[in-house]
Amino acid sequence: MDWRPRMKPRPILIATRGSALALAQANTVLAVCRQKFPNLAFDLKIIKTTGDKLQTASLSRIDSSLPRGLFTKELEIALLNGAADLAVHSLKDLPTELPDGLMLGGVAGKRADVRDVLIYRVGNGFKGKMRLPDFPRGFTVATSSTRRQAQLLAARPDFKVVEIRGNVPTRLQKLAQQVELNATILAHAGLQRLNFKITDAGRLRGAGVPDGLLAALLDIDEMLPCVGQAAIGIEIRANDERIAHICAKLNHSATLQSVSAERAFLRAMGGGCQSPVGAYAFMEKNKLRLRAISFLTHPSRRAQAVGDPSDAVALGEKLAAKLKLNRRSRI
Repeated sequence: MDWRPRMKPRPILIATRGSALALAQANTVLAVCRQKFPNLAFDLKIIKTTGDKLQTASLSRIDSSLPRGLFTKELEIALLNGAADLAVHSLKDLPTELPDGLMLGGVAGKRADVRDVLIYRVGNGFKGKMRLPDFPRGFTVATSSTRRQAQLLAARPDFKVVEIRGNVPTRLQKLAQQVELNATILAHAGLQRLNFKITDAGRLRGAGVPDGLLAALLDIDEMLPCVGQAAIGIEIRANDERIAHICAKLNHSATLQSVSAERAFLRAMGGGCQSPVGAYAFMEKNKLRLRAISFLTHPSRRAQAVGDPSDAVALGEKLAAKLKLNRRSRI
């Protein structure tokens, strides 16, 4: 009889960045995995990415000095070498072209609110729930997103836009402490996942939120979101059937169809997550509707398309072709 102790199989490892938001998302996935697969062991593997290390680099520069997949590359390496089994991403950070051997396994649950939030300080007569036209000329807004910069300046060309880096709490602290900054823009979904709330009076509340910050949700007509915004993507090895089965149980099909259309659009436009492009796909009366804006050329161009959810990728590619033809009519 063999009395040697049997090795306990290692848990299924979920790779994630170590920021508060990334951990909140990964822990959500972890909890659902444990609930749906009680007989399997799961654990988190925290990995620091290039984007986490380059805290001073300007993300709005579209040039070869910024590596591709700033916030995903190291997680993908862990997948490819077997050090992790699935990786949880803010889907907006995941490039549309994935390394050979990897695939988007699905999205974790229903998409959250896709809108952006303008966050600004109390004072100078400002009140809660102000709109973009309400702010004074020369208002300084800090954002590193070229998409947000372009849409903001299209609505208010008199505003001043400056760069800002850091995770969500860091950006809020900078806004509260640096008097030269009047506002910043963040994703509502990220604030919600950190348990930050906008009160009825327009105040931003939550653990670690500096006092005196107000918040105004920006309507989709004012600010189209980033491709994949508010969705949690799960990246896996393309040949791993066991993990693919797990992802299928976590996936929200309507959200996956929506973000697939958006990602196909961005890929066909030839842009990345830092491109000045916004897109939003959503289900309406059993049809998939896709709206997009591009600042890749001057003047900016808008278009929209409607199609069958099963043809999400074709819909995104079709809308990209429409914008490239520089026509504004609907498909």
